[in-house]
Amino acid sequence: MRVIGIVAEFNPFHNGHGYLIKEARRIVNDPRAIVMPVISGFFTQRGLPAVCPPAVRARQALLCGADVVLELPFSFSCAPSSRFAEGAISELISTGVVTDIAFGVDTDDTELLKKLADMDFEDEGFNNRLNGYISTGISFPEARAKAITDTAKAMGIEGDFDKALSSPNSILALDYLAALKKLDKKNRINIIMIKRKGDGYHQADAASNFASATSIRKLISGTAGTYSRSAIASRLTGLMPDISLGVMLSANSSGVFSFPDYVDYIRECMLKASSTDIGNTAYMTDDLSGYIKNFAGDIRPDTIPDGDCDLKVFESRISTKRYTLSRIYRALASMMAGQDSSILAIRRPPYIRVLGFNQEGKYCLKIIGKCAKVPVITRPSDCLELQSSNESLKKIFELDMRAAALGWKIYGRGIAAEWESVPVIVK
Repeated sequence: MRVIGIVAEFNPFHNGHGYLIKEARRIVNDPRAIVMPVISGFFTQRGLPAVCPPAVRARQALLCGADVVLELPFSFSCAPSSRFAEGAISELISTGVVTDIAFGVDTDDTELLKKLADMDFEDEGFNNRLNGYISTGISFPEARAKAITDTAKAMGIEGDFDKALSSPNSILALDYLAALKKLDKKNRINIIMIKRKGDGYHQADAASNFASATSIRKLISGTAGTYSRSAIASRLTGLMPDISLGVMLSANSSGVFSFPDYVDYIRECMLKASSTDIGNTAYMTDDLSGYIKNFAGDIRPDTIPDGDCDLKVFESRISTKRYTLSRIYRALASMMAGQDSSILAIRRPPYIRVLGFNQEGKYCLKIIGKCAKVPVITRPSDCLELQSSNESLKKIFELDMRAAALGWKIYGRGIAAEWESVPVIVK
């Protein structure tokens, strides 16, 4: 049985995601291969709440080609790319059944990415180069790309480093490869790198049927105020599989969730930041806590305007070269969910959370139940009897439930809604 693991956010599930699933099956030459994505929960890698709850995105995926959908815990999904990648790859490998892992890239030179992944990113020389670039005032992603380039050249590696390292997709791909090198030492897992099709990862305007998730979310936020489902359907038809769009709009129509009010969320973040001690919050190092606290204490009416649904005004005011927007958003999400810096010492997910499955996936889950290296849970209550004997599991689970309570509040539901959740089953 071929089982293809995919790391994704499906925020929301669009045509590019469908292409990734179909292409992965084509490459392994097995149309019946099990596809098992692990997706972000309520908060994404960038640090903001997803456009719709994980269960809705899981249903989208299951109706568009996936067989089993797993959830990546908050501490790993809302994290820098290296932690995000290692957490996701670890969760897939811990199922004990994954034979292949597929992900998208924005470069044709996949061999260069493989060579770069062979570097030791924890080496003292690399970290000296990285810290040297950071001290010049450039952003962490820029500093990391320059440090990787310098280290690669010193090792005699040749290639177009600028092209290979300029895209968030390729940076994530590099971190996936590095995680696989660390976790799959016997190279048992086949790696499938699929060239991204259509618009760029962060392209804000849809220029093709393979629109980016960023442009799709922008089209949704453009209807803010009413979030008219007819307007959203009109804007997104052709950019998402019809069934994926239908699942999202149906869930919204039936009251499963309301589209997030990012303005209200950020205002709550600023209020909490200005009134509480946030120094021990995850990602608040390098005096970011002091910067956010000062910023939050000087909020003016035009800092987060009512109509700033894309948070562009807020972002233009809070962003600096020293602190990237993603880092700020991840720090704010950690503050709101109560993630302190000590939790970052837990390097890998201590359990597997099943969000949904179909009939083929159900068979796969039976095998996972026998092969998994960590506990498999299908509902939150499953963790209650496990946490007493596993401190890491207890910390990650409690954090997940706080993040879920915050997420459901943002989606207009009761904060205890996650305790009622059960896996999505598609027949």
